[in-house]
Parts: sequence; C-alpha cells; structure tokens
Amino acid sequence: MGTTQLESVQEPKYWHLKTVLSEALDSDFAVGEILPNERDLAARFGVARATLRQALEQLELEGRLQRRRGVGTTVAPPRVGVAVAAAQHDWAGGDSDEAWQPVECTTGKAPVAVAAMLDGAAGEDVHVVRRIRVTRGQSVAAELLYVPRSSVPELSAIDAPSGPARARSVLRELHRLGLDGQDRSVELGSARADDAKELDRLPGAPVLVVTTRYFAVSGTAAVSVATYRADTCRLTFGDSGALEISHEEQERQAS
Repeated sequence: MGTTQLESVQEPKYWHLKTVLSEALDSDFAVGEILPNERDLAARFGVARATLRQALEQLELEGRLQRRRGVGTTVAPPRVGVAVAAAQHDWAGGDSDEAWQPVECTTGKAPVAVAAMLDGAAGEDVHVVRRIRVTRGQSVAAELLYVPRSSVPELSAIDAPSGPARARSVLRELHRLGLDGQDRSVELGSARADDAKELDRLPGAPVLVVTTRYFAVSGTAAVSVATYRADTCRLTFGDSGALEISHEEQERQAS
C-alpha cells in the first residue's frame, strides 16, 4: 500500500518539542514552578528560540503553562470546571464561589457584530454592563453585557448612580423582564488589553470567547460577550441547549 500525502508530512519541530516539554513538565517541574528563561531552555533542548516559543505557546493554549506579568512562565494547575449556563443567569451576582461581580455600567453603541444581534438596536445607545467572573477566589472571565434600553424600560425611574450600583440596577431590571431562551457560540481568541489586565494575562494570550444571545417575548433581550482564560477554564454547558463551535479564528490564523 502506498504512503498517503498526510503520512509523508514530517512532524514540525515545535510539535515534537512540545511533546518533550510536556513530559519534562510532568517529571521535572511542580505546579506553580517558574520555568528557566528561553535562552536556557533552548540550549537545554538544542533548538532555536523561535521553535521553543512555538512549543511554549502551544502548551499555554493547552493549559499546561501560564505566562504571568512580572513573574514569567509557570507550570499551570489543572483547569477549573466552569459551568457557563448557570453563571450567566446569576444576574444579581453574589458572594458565592461561582459568581459574576458587576464592575461598571456605561451607555454607548454596541460593536457592529453585536448590534446585528440586537433586534432594532442598530445605531442606538445601549447599556453596557461589565462584569468579572470569580471562581474559587480567582478572576477567570470578563464579560460585556449589552442591554437595549427597550429591555429595561423602567431603569430611568431608578436612582442608580454610576459604577457597580448602576450595573446591578440594569441586571435587576433584566431579571424582572424574564427570559424565554438563549443561543450560544464559542470561539478561540486573543486577550485584548483591557481583558488581559483584569484576568492577569498578557495581551494576546489565548482566551475562549463565549457569545450568548438572550431572548424574551419581544425579541433579543441582551447579548453577552464573555472572555474566559483558556489556560485556566474548562467550560461546561450542561443541558443549556445547542452549542455552536466556531472555527473562524483558527481559519484566520491558518490563512
């Protein structure tokens, strides 16, 4: 039998190095331990630093390593299971170990992609609630929740100052509205500067972007764009419904 084209392709050097490094992490390093600098690692394994960086980036994507500001590259602990569906409906936040905590609420126009998902809200100002997801005392996700004014019509009658208090007011009114369903998509992305700062990541670090559209009788009630740490989180969805897996980001990187 002849050799197929796929079988004839050699394994990239960085991929082989990733396997070797993964074995070294299991045998030579402990969780939280700081890895040697790139120059020393490249010399230890006899590879170019560019090859080493590719392998390290892949291990970070797989949740084996973490890059931390002012610390360096450390061995990551096992990923934490995060129940996405249950947490998204925790509009009021709280003090539990699995809570979204309101940070700020502003008013402005939604990004084009989000505006297209908000029925009749294109070009209109919406409430933008920013929340942080805290799990076991660690910030694991940052969310922007876009809420059309029509979803919270009674908000103007509420004495709600800026900051977390106004965010909680918007969330409370959204809760009173009642939700009839939701759809959700997940894609691989890169941390933006503001998300990276709040999640203790470096800009450009791999993240999981979960976009959720919430429905009410009148149409789309809100759209959530939540950025989860890819190195820390293992997302679970339970019986929340169909899940769309988007490959757009991978396709863009491959092109």
